[in-house]
Amino acid sequence: MSGKKVLVVDDEKHIRMLYQEELEGEGYEVVTSDGEEDILNLLQRENPDVVVLDIKLGPNRSGLDLLQEIRGKDQVLPVILSTAYDSFQHDLKSIAADYYVVKSVDLGELKSKVSLALQKKKAS
Repeated sequence: MSGKKVLVVDDEKHIRMLYQEELEGEGYEVVTSDGEEDILNLLQRENPDVVVLDIKLGPNRSGLDLLQEIRGKDQVLPVILSTAYDSFQHDLKSIAADYYVVKSVDLGELKSKVSLALQKKKAS
């Protein structure tokens, strides 16, 4: 057990459940959110070691906006943007993220980025 906590923020329940199952299988503690709750309150309460953040969180919520809120409060918390659209990779707001993952049925890349983010955090 790594004992590391991962916060998964995604508006799609099946994605949250899939990520939770896969990451718990890797030994992480996983907390999920649909993105409706205030992100700063959630971070304060859960104190995650890494955040996996969907870019499109429904019609009125953007993961990029949440990323800006997170960075306004915490410059070192690793954030991995997760999206079905690779076009966002070139959005200027996305540069504040540590990693960028395009959603896929193969979660190998996501798991690898979570591991890298935690190593980076430990080294800093």
